[in-house]
Amino acid sequence: MIGFVRRQAASWLYESQATRDARAPVKANRIRLEKRLRPKAGWGVPLAWVTLCVVWSSTWLAIKIGLRDLPPISFVAIRFLVAIVVLLAVSIRRTRLLPRGRNDYVVLAITGILMFAVNYTLLFWAELHVSSGLAAVLQATIPIFGMIFAHWMLPDEPLRLRRLAGAMIALGGVAIICGRLLGFNGPLAFWGGVAVVVGGASAAFANVLVKARSMQLAPAMLAAWQMIFGVAPLLLLGLVVDGNPVRFHWTSTSVFCLLYLAVIGSALTFLLLYWLLPRLPVAQLQSISLITPPGAVMLGWLLGGETFPPSSLLGAGLVLAGVWIIFRKAAASEPLIQEG
Repeated sequence: MIGFVRRQAASWLYESQATRDARAPVKANRIRLEKRLRPKAGWGVPLAWVTLCVVWSSTWLAIKIGLRDLPPISFVAIRFLVAIVVLLAVSIRRTRLLPRGRNDYVVLAITGILMFAVNYTLLFWAELHVSSGLAAVLQATIPIFGMIFAHWMLPDEPLRLRRLAGAMIALGGVAIICGRLLGFNGPLAFWGGVAVVVGGASAAFANVLVKARSMQLAPAMLAAWQMIFGVAPLLLLGLVVDGNPVRFHWTSTSVFCLLYLAVIGSALTFLLLYWLLPRLPVAQLQSISLITPPGAVMLGWLLGGETFPPSSLLGAGLVLAGVWIIFRKAAASEPLIQEG
């Protein structure tokens, strides 16, 4: 498989101009057909797009504020437990609820643990030690890792030089940010930054694995099953590490943050994203992942009192520049977007 992928990448890099010219009319016809079949965009489309940008920019600060009262493991578990209930409520009698085969359950279990148990637990713990804005920037590396994993797991998505260059630029920005955290904020902040990046890599692998498996399951139920498998071990771990949730320091602010993240930041935005998929070009959906990190930085500065030294801003700029290079003129079939 590795040799095949490498040959595919080499054929793209060194194919003749005649081959590219012959393929151009086919691509043009496919694009025209996609535009003809795409549902017409009304006022709801820009409203949904803006909603995703605003909400996904704000979830990072909501996590930061909620962590003042709630422990990270149980915070994650309860958030997605509520989201599961909402997704099931909107899916019952509207779509198939159960996967079709045993292999689907295995894939859902693996990807659910990686996406919701590993990624979000690392992210929530990290926000105890790093700002919400920097967490959002570091989590923007998900498309970079997804591109690398897709190179090995999806034969039709080889790693190309432009994307590789973007990945190197973005990872350079990550190194600057983590170096700044280690030098000025201490080892916990450094490991918090590393945790966000490791969580992003696990989420990216989960995304690619789901795409490689091509399960016949509605998006809402795919997410719900992933949440179920990811939340189950977190509920048990939370009881052991954090104790009884009844004894948590529940405040009106922590309850608001929890419900906002579960209902608005998870269930609603997920449904909006998949409603937009057939109505907008993928490039416009991918642009959300470039807007939310600066939005998170701005909200953290305006509402959270967070400060960002020049070196961190430089690193953030490199990360976003690298992600933009990867997305520029991309022809992917799905957006790789990850909210907080």
